[in-house]
Amino acid sequence: MIKIVTDSACQMSPAQAKQHGIYVAPLMITINNHSYRDFEQITDFQLLRMIKNGAVPSTSQPSIGEKTEIYNQIIAEGNEVIDITMADGLSGTYQSALLAKDTCDDPDKVSVVNAQTLCVPQYVLVNQAQKMAASGASKDAILTMLEKSIPTSENFMIPVDFDFLVHGGRLSNASGILGGLLKLIPIIRANKTCTKLEKFAIVRTYTKALKMMLDTFEKDGVTNEYTFCLSHAHNEEWVNKAIQLIQKRFENAKVVILPMSPAYICQGGPGCIAFQAIHIINE
Repeated sequence: MIKIVTDSACQMSPAQAKQHGIYVAPLMITINNHSYRDFEQITDFQLLRMIKNGAVPSTSQPSIGEKTEIYNQIIAEGNEVIDITMADGLSGTYQSALLAKDTCDDPDKVSVVNAQTLCVPQYVLVNQAQKMAASGASKDAILTMLEKSIPTSENFMIPVDFDFLVHGGRLSNASGILGGLLKLIPIIRANKTCTKLEKFAIVRTYTKALKMMLDTFEKDGVTNEYTFCLSHAHNEEWVNKAIQLIQKRFENAKVVILPMSPAYICQGGPGCIAFQAIHIINE
């Protein structure tokens, strides 16, 4: 059988994933020289409280040793591995997985896939792969689905806490003060292969930001056959506005909403919204 492995950038804890037969290696969060396993040793509420008290968190990929142990366990049970990692370039997770593959007991039984995304689109890819594996699909069939679906992902993020961005070195102090005073809304977009995040636009209202992102989706060929993906750091009000506009623009489109993982909150800060879409192509 095929077993699906991933990392916690897909917004699933190891415990949640285990219920569906998926293996998750948590990302690591470091605060004041102390490291926590994403989801397992720190919650989003705990992290947000620490940030409010001045903490500046950072993240790192799962250890090579942990990934190797997971691979060896699956191989020892007579199964093969497909590891769907978060985007290479935004994290070292993909490269670590390749090293773990090289050092495991049987590298030929491990396939490592760069999702070229993270958050909810990664969650959607992982779940589709797991459904196919559970139904007895071949490794080649699952890898073909991933190969076709991954390039369709669209990835935007809206951070809202300028103080957090300044403290984390993601924004200059002057820009942070100006943005906070003017209540500007920055839109961050990942490039097509999701190797880096780039400033897309700065607007005055969240509604304008949503319309701009949806316009870009349509321009890039997004239709109601896509899955629209929302994750947030306790910002339900903005999520609800996004759902309304998505449903108005893309009738009957599927929308998946997940709370943002602690590791992703480290990047976007309190109140952050990830606004994404992906088309699962399984033909």
